Amino acid sequence: MAIYIPFSAKTYTDRRNTLISKMSGGQVLLIANDESSINFADNWNPYRQDSTLLYYGALSMPDIAIVMDVDEGTTKLFADDVSIDMVIWTGPQPSMKELGAQVGITEVYPYADLKKHLRSEVHHLPPYRASQELTLRALLDKNKLSHSVELIKAVNSQRSIKTEEEVNELQKAVTLSKGMHAEVIKHIKPGLYEYELVAIASKFAHDHNARWSFPPILTKNGQTLHNHYHGHKIEAGDLVLVDGGIEIASGYCGDITRTTPASGSFTPEQQEIYDLVHLMYKEGAKVSKAGKRYLDVHLHTAKILVDGLKDIGLMRGDTEAAVKEGAHAMFFQHGLGHVMGLDVHDMENFGEQHIGYSDTVQKSTQFGLKSLRLGKELEAGNVITIEPGIYFIPELIDKFEAEGRFKDFINYEILNKKRNLGGIRIEDDFLVTADGVETVSYTHLTLPTKRIV
Repeated sequence: MAIYIPFSAKTYTDRRNTLISKMSGGQVLLIANDESSINFADNWNPYRQDSTLLYYGALSMPDIAIVMDVDEGTTKLFADDVSIDMVIWTGPQPSMKELGAQVGITEVYPYADLKKHLRSEVHHLPPYRASQELTLRALLDKNKLSHSVELIKAVNSQRSIKTEEEVNELQKAVTLSKGMHAEVIKHIKPGLYEYELVAIASKFAHDHNARWSFPPILTKNGQTLHNHYHGHKIEAGDLVLVDGGIEIASGYCGDITRTTPASGSFTPEQQEIYDLVHLMYKEGAKVSKAGKRYLDVHLHTAKILVDGLKDIGLMRGDTEAAVKEGAHAMFFQHGLGHVMGLDVHDMENFGEQHIGYSDTVQKSTQFGLKSLRLGKELEAGNVITIEPGIYFIPELIDKFEAEGRFKDFINYEILNKKRNLGGIRIEDDFLVTADGVETVSYTHLTLPTKRIV
């Protein structure tokens, strides 16, 4: 068990002090993720610490907790040193006082003492694992938990604005993610199975002491938005959609998508759809900047989609009306992007309304728009994805046509002739600035209109 601490003790102390200054009173309680068993108690999934605890305390290990006392201005770490019984299995480990000092915490107590140090006003975040909820209930003597909206807002205001140190970590993760994609793309060819490409990508991650930032989407059936099945054989004429990213040791993530023709070049029908997605991508990046509502960026790209599909003959009618009624969601069912950082969907466990929206920008319930994870005004220092796509989902086409939906905007006769085109998506990660957005990477994986060789 090696603990990697990417930043200085001062960085973590400053983060905690900033959080304390944003809270009105009480205590802030952060608990670690437990080990998660695969099929019996001691056979564990790879460990992943809670991202908020990583942000304020860095220690990637179970059975610890951090308590920040807002009224006293103090921070305490609750954790136990490794026993001799565990040393047999893990080898010698630093003491918790030594680890605490590396993140600027000098007050270290046994984990069993945690409950008696808690007072009546304890702020905690929404639990996203059953074990977290059970732990919090036991610590707080509550059958029903009530998470702190004040704490959510305070943490969000810090974590959503990336510091220079964080951007450097994100650059490492995104650069490796682009390298992984380039390695996969150069191996794509008919005759391979999808899992062989997953193996190439996984090897690249392991070769760089890293891992997937989320289960990869690598598929010839890109019209299935979250397709994690990798058992298909790639045939001539297929499009291979790869949506994947690397998480580095610090926990920061990349998230990139490329769509590549297996035969080396697109068919004319594939090419015109790819070019339209590429245009949506470029326009999304062009209009994004601090102060711009991402909802408006999304709708801007949706109008580009409608205009482009009208040129092809798949859509018709007034563009503004088509987007207002949601007809574009026949082809573009998800949102244009999301925030990124220590989570590939940063802080999404707090709830999308808290992280992607605001008091003035509410989440829509309309099909397509309800899957937009980020709608509020962008701020300088945000890191976001821009990931437009166009998808031909036969089941959705049949359902909407049978219901007569969007018949004034969609040419079903032509659409049914193209119903098996699959899905195309392009995605990159961007740092928001006052004037626009910048690609978060040291190297740039180009976006040609034909296959990357």
